[in-house]
Amino acid sequence: MSEKVDTNDSRLNNLKLGVAVLLLVGAIYAFYYFDEQLLVLRVLGLLAVAGIAVFIAAQSSAGKGILGFIAGAQSEVRRVVWPSRAETTQTTLAVLVIVLIMGILLWLMDMVLLAAIQLLTGQGS
Repeated sequence: MSEKVDTNDSRLNNLKLGVAVLLLVGAIYAFYYFDEQLLVLRVLGLLAVAGIAVFIAAQSSAGKGILGFIAGAQSEVRRVVWPSRAETTQTTLAVLVIVLIMGILLWLMDMVLLAAIQLLTGQGS
């Protein structure tokens, strides 16, 4: 008995997702088919149909899972302790100084290796 209910639910979920995809494909086709119409009207129509397709897809089990994931992500973002402006500025300056120092060191190493290779190969002067 349970297998029959699961099969029907699975088919209904697949139907919902299929309808949503067909709506999106149809909206994209209509967007380009009616290219002589105003762009604003075509974009608004595309957005309206995309909203309807998202609403239909959200009614499926996969859509509900995605909505649950988004809600969980928003909850986690609210719990994040963001750095202050001073901390951000200090960290940025520290990164810039380290990058500058490493750039100079690598440039010097390159100059030394170039001079050594020129000396060994007899190129240059």
